[in-house]
Amino acid sequence: MNKIKTTFSKNVAIPGLVVILFVSIFCGLFPTKAAQILNDIKGYFFENLSWVYVIMVTLFIIFLIIVAMSKLGNIRLGADNSKPKYSFFSWIAMLFAAGMGIGLMYFGVAETISHYANPAVADTVQRAKEAQLYTFFHWGIHAWAIYAVMGLILAYFAYRYNLPLAIRSGLYPLLKDKINGPIGNIVDVFALCSTFFGIATTLGFGVVQLNAGLVSIGIVKESNFLFQAIIVIVVMMIAVGSTLSGLDKGVKRLSELNLTLAFLLMIFVLIMGPTIYILSTFSEGIGYYISNLSKLTFNTFAYEQEGVNWFSNWTILYWAWWISWAPFVGLFIARISKGRTIREYIVAVLLVPSLFNFMWMTVFGSSAVWFDKFSVSGALSRLSDNPDILLFEFFNQFPLSSVLSFLAILMIAVFFVTSADSGILVMNCIASDAKKQIPKWQNIFWGVLLIILSLALLRSGGLASLQTMTLISSLLFGLIMLVLCFCLWKGLRLDYLFHSTNPPYGSESWTGKNWKQRLNRMFSFSEKKDVRYFINNIVKTAFEDIQKELESKGIHADIQDGKRKNYSLELVIRHDLIRNFKYGVAAQKQNLADYFINEENTPDFDNDTTYVPVTYFTDGRSGNNIQYMTKEEIIVDVLKEYERFITLISDDKNELITVEF
Repeated sequence: MNKIKTTFSKNVAIPGLVVILFVSIFCGLFPTKAAQILNDIKGYFFENLSWVYVIMVTLFIIFLIIVAMSKLGNIRLGADNSKPKYSFFSWIAMLFAAGMGIGLMYFGVAETISHYANPAVADTVQRAKEAQLYTFFHWGIHAWAIYAVMGLILAYFAYRYNLPLAIRSGLYPLLKDKINGPIGNIVDVFALCSTFFGIATTLGFGVVQLNAGLVSIGIVKESNFLFQAIIVIVVMMIAVGSTLSGLDKGVKRLSELNLTLAFLLMIFVLIMGPTIYILSTFSEGIGYYISNLSKLTFNTFAYEQEGVNWFSNWTILYWAWWISWAPFVGLFIARISKGRTIREYIVAVLLVPSLFNFMWMTVFGSSAVWFDKFSVSGALSRLSDNPDILLFEFFNQFPLSSVLSFLAILMIAVFFVTSADSGILVMNCIASDAKKQIPKWQNIFWGVLLIILSLALLRSGGLASLQTMTLISSLLFGLIMLVLCFCLWKGLRLDYLFHSTNPPYGSESWTGKNWKQRLNRMFSFSEKKDVRYFINNIVKTAFEDIQKELESKGIHADIQDGKRKNYSLELVIRHDLIRNFKYGVAAQKQNLADYFINEENTPDFDNDTTYVPVTYFTDGRSGNNIQYMTKEEIIVDVLKEYERFITLISDDKNELITVEF
């Protein structure tokens, strides 16, 4: 009998599953006792350590701003010549759907109404304005900074230096090879459990809103466990099917669909609701948010004791929840962000989703406040403690309310699917040490486990306890994230110094000896066959002379096909402990400008494209056009690069960059 093929790492998957099953069974069998113990711990943390959460999130924002504004922001998440795999729209849609999509549907109306009905400080005279401000605060830059930090750490070490796409990789500047030991395993087990618990609790609690929505439009008669179980099973079956389709098809297409539906729903509410009021409050809300950003960031309600309980139950709970989701969302964002510069990554992840969230919360939240004040005489405020049905009661104020409710249910379901399928992909990645070829049965395994445990906890009332435990663990993981930020800073500084270092000395490649030959070549625009001839006869001969000389020194070098588009050839010196040295030459296609073609005082040529031999190196850097060089000058150019390589790898400060993983 054949063994079942698996990519699970026994050091991560087995301990992770043990913890998941133990915690889930404990919360399911003893929900009341578990809730009492965990709520006491959470109360202590939130009451006495709220300032720690505030400082952590603030440091994340400051760190990202410094990196984005410095020269480090030019570093690419991948080799210097790598390009993004996904379009900007697809990229934003996927990170948005995974990070906050379902929350916007649940809290779009509920949070603003809750702050309006139950303000932080009871005697405030600007209830509506403050309600919008705190909603912006909880769903804006601070939340996305947490995700952005985690995603940046994972993407940088994975794509820049070929470390596994795992949280342990971010600790390499401190732990070196020990990341593959117990500490690294513990960090990844923590991330695996955090991801599973986050998805399970979201699936369990969110299905209640879906059930309430189906009741509101008359599809089902009541909210009960049977209907909720059916919803969970259907959602997870679709999610598993999406994962089997792959990231490029399932998750990408569903994310794009839901972002498009979200825009359409938001525009409908904007047009059919109090449009002028919405646009006015959006403009004023953005200004009020910016002017109060510093105060909000550092505020702990130390001088407003009557607001401390509100502060713990809203702001600190949000910071804890975002941090607890950081391993899941950060790893997913990292998977889709290869090829982007760090500055592009930070600016986009911080600002684009935040601005959309602000608009969404204004359109839904401010509209709800307006209806509550001027139309329904406080009816929505009285439902502030029942957010499951608040969105659907809000839609009753509009024409086509049943259609709106149905569309909202569809969006909630798709958001559930995108969160679940991206979560399954992430859990597989963590449990398999970031291996690429993962058996399909493992996707099904995680989906079935989520169905069984979330339904069991929903039935027993243990989901609240599981959520509380996840929030408690966020404090520890937040501190780990601070350490990871230090490691990332260290890595980025070494990266910048490494790639900006010029050789200490070296011969100039060009001489005046062959100037006529060079001048002729400058105006001879080559076809692909000409460049292939140049590489095979001049470049290859130069490589062979170097290879022969290196062999006499006891150093083996290979001359091989570079497997690049058009044609390429590489000289490679392989190493066991450090990165290989590579000097490659590739035929690169270039389009000639129309104005150059039409210029009379230039040579004649047959078409509007040309091919030139361009060098490239181990770290992804592109070099120069070498079509004017003789064999001897190419040899000098190779030696110059080899000299730079030897100088850098011999310095122990560059270990992170030069060691081969």
